[in-house]
Amino acid sequence: MTSRATGNGNHLTGQPPNHQHQYYPTSSSSSSKASFKGCCCCLFLLFAFLALLLLAVVLVIVLAVKPKKPQFDLQQVGVQYVGISSPPSETAAATATAAAESASLSLSIRMQFTAANPNKVGIRYGESRFTVMYRGIPLGRASVPGFFQPAHSVREISTTVAVDRVNLLQADAADLVKDASLNDRVELRVLGDVGAKIHVMSFDSPGVQVSVDCAIVISPRKQSLTYKQCGFDGLSV
Repeated sequence: MTSRATGNGNHLTGQPPNHQHQYYPTSSSSSSKASFKGCCCCLFLLFAFLALLLLAVVLVIVLAVKPKKPQFDLQQVGVQYVGISSPPSETAAATATAAAESASLSLSIRMQFTAANPNKVGIRYGESRFTVMYRGIPLGRASVPGFFQPAHSVREISTTVAVDRVNLLQADAADLVKDASLNDRVELRVLGDVGAKIHVMSFDSPGVQVSVDCAIVISPRKQSLTYKQCGFDGLSV
């Protein structure tokens, strides 16, 4: 090892000077925040991509299938029983007076509906409810259980409305007795809503509501149907 003297008597060795380095710990909070923001952005982009992909698939299916609203028609009405009763009286005048005061209607009709599916895919029907009315007064109700209908098919569904001694008000009772005894025709109205959904690849589309509105006329003497006219309206819900 060599050394040399300086002018002031100090000796310098050949070893390099010993410098001390200080290390400061780095904070990881900023990097954690950046990583969390990156994960959130990735998840958002992933969900947005999946939503757009699902929307594109639905649009392609709709354009390929071209769904049409189902056809639900009241095909036939069978009158099983019609009975109109009024309080007993001794004279015809008393009969008219008593009939004007009160009368009760007993009715049993069997309605047969036809459901037609014109689509390339199946239709899933929910439970359907129907109401039989006389001059705006509900007389009885009937229901049809839900069912699945394959593509390009026609299905017949039957239900029975039974009315047992429904009392009517004064004016309505008089009109009912007059319609039944003098005119031999009782006008009724059948109202109902039918809910249906297009079934594609294990998925159900938004519901389609088909409203049924039928006017029927029955003959109490013949116990039969003499007139029927129906109107239908399909609304997307």
